[in-house]
Amino acid sequence: MTDPAIGFDPVAGINPSVKRALNDMLGGGAASILTVTFGLSYSLLIFAGPLSPYLSYGIAATFISSAVLAAVIGLGSSLPFTIAAPDSSTAAVTGILAASLVEHIETANLSAPLLSPVLITLGLSTVLTGVVLCGLGLTRLGRAIRYVPYPVVGGFLGATGLLIALGAVRVITNYPVQLSTLPRFANGTTLLELGAACAMALVLYLTWHRSRNPFGLPIILVGGVVTAHLAFWISGVSLDGARSMGWTFQPPPQAAFMLPWHTGELAQYPWFAVPDLLGNLVAVIFVTASSTLFNTTGIEVAVHREANLERELNVTGAANILSGVLGGYTGCSSISRSILNFSSGGRGRLSGLTASVLSLLMLAIAPELLGFIPKFVLGGLLLYLGADQLHKWIIESRKRLSKLEYLSLVAIIVIIVAWGFVPGILIGVIIGCATFAFSAARVESIKYSFDGSEYRSSLDRSRDDQEVLLAHGGKIQGLNLQSYLFFGSANRLYQHVKQLLHERPECRYLLFDFKLVTGVDSSAAYSFAQIKRSAADLGVELILVHLSVAAEKVLRSSDFVGGSVTIIPELDRALEWCENELISQHQGLAQEEASLRDWFTGILDSEDDADELIRRCQRIEVEAGEVIVQAGDPADSMHFILDGRVGIMVPAEDDRTTRVRSLGRYTTIGEMGLVSQTPRSATIQAEVDSVLYVLNTHQFDAIREEDPALSHKLLTYFVSVMAERLTFANRTIAVLRR
Repeated sequence: MTDPAIGFDPVAGINPSVKRALNDMLGGGAASILTVTFGLSYSLLIFAGPLSPYLSYGIAATFISSAVLAAVIGLGSSLPFTIAAPDSSTAAVTGILAASLVEHIETANLSAPLLSPVLITLGLSTVLTGVVLCGLGLTRLGRAIRYVPYPVVGGFLGATGLLIALGAVRVITNYPVQLSTLPRFANGTTLLELGAACAMALVLYLTWHRSRNPFGLPIILVGGVVTAHLAFWISGVSLDGARSMGWTFQPPPQAAFMLPWHTGELAQYPWFAVPDLLGNLVAVIFVTASSTLFNTTGIEVAVHREANLERELNVTGAANILSGVLGGYTGCSSISRSILNFSSGGRGRLSGLTASVLSLLMLAIAPELLGFIPKFVLGGLLLYLGADQLHKWIIESRKRLSKLEYLSLVAIIVIIVAWGFVPGILIGVIIGCATFAFSAARVESIKYSFDGSEYRSSLDRSRDDQEVLLAHGGKIQGLNLQSYLFFGSANRLYQHVKQLLHERPECRYLLFDFKLVTGVDSSAAYSFAQIKRSAADLGVELILVHLSVAAEKVLRSSDFVGGSVTIIPELDRALEWCENELISQHQGLAQEEASLRDWFTGILDSEDDADELIRRCQRIEVEAGEVIVQAGDPADSMHFILDGRVGIMVPAEDDRTTRVRSLGRYTTIGEMGLVSQTPRSATIQAEVDSVLYVLNTHQFDAIREEDPALSHKLLTYFVSVMAERLTFANRTIAVLRR
């Protein structure tokens, strides 16, 4: 049977069980080529500088880690073909942890031993990482890392790429990249070594980066080694001479396996340095956890298989605990090696066991192999790995991220390189949250808006009611809200409502549909309280629809709900309620207008004149006790009292007022002042809630100019009213004289 992922079957005609086993061994062997190659470079990355004399122990730790991780994860993973080993990101932060420890030890005592404290630190950090991974898997909290903002993760991994590249320079030159060491890089031999490493990295990019052939990487590295030794031979430089000049590695002793858990070594451990190492320890845990999750997801996408994330965390945690106990360091599943195994036909757990066995075999031959490899070959590989990581997160991510997210990613890389991983994580999360808040605030919180003339309830109404809604539906305004409402988006909503109420002054009912709102925070409740105040000032009633229990609780906490705010479960019922209120009010106004027309028709003997006068008047409503006009004010209007009662008040002793007359419905007040233009002689105050129609001097003058007949009728009416009041006054005086 031919595997479509391979394209041909290298073991056709063999028993299916044996064939599967051979395919697994073939795939595991192919993946082991990458494990061996990368493992040597990781050893050099971690055991560099002052730790370079102990490189044989680093090689042993690397391949023990590779063997343990490949075996345990291969046997327990939910993706049985997974190949695990130390990863470039985990090796980078492990190297930083080791370098930080060495720096603290040498600062305290230059003659203090380095090997045991470093091996203890690597082992303890790996065990602790494994415990945390198991905790994340057992509590199902591992998925929480996927909520870390993408620019933070990208900045973190981009920083590891830069640190790998800087570590490569140290492997090649034996000098860290610092301001104090820059003069040493002016040496001609050093520049040639760096140039050769850059050329090696370029060759890897132009060839293996594009093909990803499993045998391409070792062939390129072997070609680099052969080319270097051929150049030495042509230039007359012996192998010993090349080593003395720094072109090749000094052959380390046989890989030494040493368990670091000895009482004496633990007693001499520099525990004073632990507080300063906590930040780098957190970085090791974070990188291993994130690499486990992201690599697993990457394998899922590549092979179209679904993994159990909790199981992957538990298995990876157990593998790291065992690796730490045996003196190894952290690692996780590898995308490149797992996909290589899958493409080579590996489907079972024997692939991981094969990779584990080959890693153990490398303990015997790796040191001798390393003695013949020029530094620029493995250094170039590290440069390529670091540059590839940087290219992925600094160049390629620019296409996927907004400008603000990209700038935050670059800032996080700079912060991590300058100040360390913990400040980078903390500041990165803060930047990520701020970026999210800014981006979310730009998301429009209003999906669409409508008014009552274009969007109505499902209730069938009479033609008269439909005409009312068509003419006055603008008094109902609706906003369909969406997304999560917090301080940014809610403030934009408040500004929109203010503009809406300014542009639609006729609005009397404002509906908010919360059906698509995912949540409301307390700062948004403050913005809604501002909306309520603005609406109340304009006499607008607010109606909330589809308000969830959680959102209602938040809004009630700010005293938003209540008063002029009504909650109705469904939009259709809310629209029906507003329409009923609008129709009821219109019917009342229609009756009122009919009553006013009858009154004015009786005064003017003409319905047309009555309609014209109504058009010229302004309707007002006054509450009981409200002053309509004040004594001494200019007499610039008169009032037709359609409903209610007003009193004419004059000053009395002790700053009191006395009512001298009271006027009820279908009476007028102020007509004498309108004609004579003299100041008000008394205060007019509503005694009960009243409805009045006001005719001001501007409209009265317009009537005299445009409609002299109507003006004449009004003046005649004014004279008759004054005559009646004069007759009443004379009768009152006559009674008082008796």
